[in-house]
Amino acid sequence: MTDILSLEQKPAHVLRNHNFRLLWIGEGISLLGDQFYLIALPWLVLSLTGNPLAVGTVLAMAGIPRALFMLVGGALTDRFTPRKLMINSNLARMILTGLLAALVMANLIQLWMLYVSALLFGFVDAFFFPAQTSIVPKLLDKNQLQAGNALIHGTAQLSLFVGPLAAGAAISQLDRGAHSTTGIALSFALDSLSFVASIAALSLMRIHNGDTGAAKAPGGVLGSIRAGLSYVWHDPTLRIVFPITMGLNILINGPFAVGIPVISRTRFPEGAAAFGLIMSLFGGGALTGTLLAGVLPKLSKKWLGTVSLSVISLMGVGLAVIGLSSTMYVAAVSALVMGIANGYANINLITWLQQKVAPEMTGRVMSLVMFAAIGLNPISTALAGALIGLNLTVLLVCAGLLMTAFTLSAAFSPAVRAGME
Repeated sequence: MTDILSLEQKPAHVLRNHNFRLLWIGEGISLLGDQFYLIALPWLVLSLTGNPLAVGTVLAMAGIPRALFMLVGGALTDRFTPRKLMINSNLARMILTGLLAALVMANLIQLWMLYVSALLFGFVDAFFFPAQTSIVPKLLDKNQLQAGNALIHGTAQLSLFVGPLAAGAAISQLDRGAHSTTGIALSFALDSLSFVASIAALSLMRIHNGDTGAAKAPGGVLGSIRAGLSYVWHDPTLRIVFPITMGLNILINGPFAVGIPVISRTRFPEGAAAFGLIMSLFGGGALTGTLLAGVLPKLSKKWLGTVSLSVISLMGVGLAVIGLSSTMYVAAVSALVMGIANGYANINLITWLQQKVAPEMTGRVMSLVMFAAIGLNPISTALAGALIGLNLTVLLVCAGLLMTAFTLSAAFSPAVRAGME
């Protein structure tokens, strides 16, 4: 019996699942395309304005509807199934990125268009993210979740390693002129095409039973959201995890998202190539961390919170070092360490949540996870954009050290150990 369970938990065995294999292929291609978008967008804003605050506000614009509608997305995921929401969300994002590519290629793009696009993108993301994090438990048995998550997140981190490097190189090589945006337009176009692959893969899934939503809660969508909030509030473990996640969000996401393109453009002579390398090594580190989570002994519930938060504290150290770095290479190595910490902790915590949460509540709880993880991004990115204009080094160092102090104090608190039992 033990040998059978061990075999079922291996990645190769998980890929024999037809539906999961389609998910892995489609999302892998889409995630690679997303990296081109994530490099091209801030670079385009800087090319149009030269203003770091504009980068922060554009990123924040996407975060506002994402935060406001994330819980609605979770409730709808439980009602209409993750697959259906993912297909429709990818269709909308395909149209948005295709339109951006056309506008940039025709030299018609203006800053206000990027604000509108970011707003719409964030709205669609609010429905996609809860569905994406909820679909794996619908396709795999509980004993296969660790392997399935390792494959999905490992592929995501591989795309985070390859995509930014390729996007940075393409933009650097194709956009040599002062007003050239060919590389940026190509990056948006590739992202648009990647959504086609994801839509096709999701559509080809053969789900004969279980592709219907959960029973509707009294009170409609708002009633479903209230039920999800009540579920989390009455679970001591989840009640501890969510505030910690929200606290980490504002100290790392905004400074990193806004700070890396700015420091690459203003401090490192390599410019876009430096931006791509730093982001790629972060992705490579996250891939390494994901693999480590798969091969190292599984953490007991008693030590899960302490070890994971201690590892996450290394992201704060890395961010502070980036703020002090004078060369691209020091910043890139620091990003590598940050990625390892992120990948390792992420796999352990996500798998634990998927195994713990009742199936009919998965969408709503995962939407709360996403809200805690990225819901404060509008505030974080806008604040980072404003503070970076005052002093880039001070922002990155202070945010990093605060994050380290916060996570270490939480990691060794009795509440965290008790909360994971």
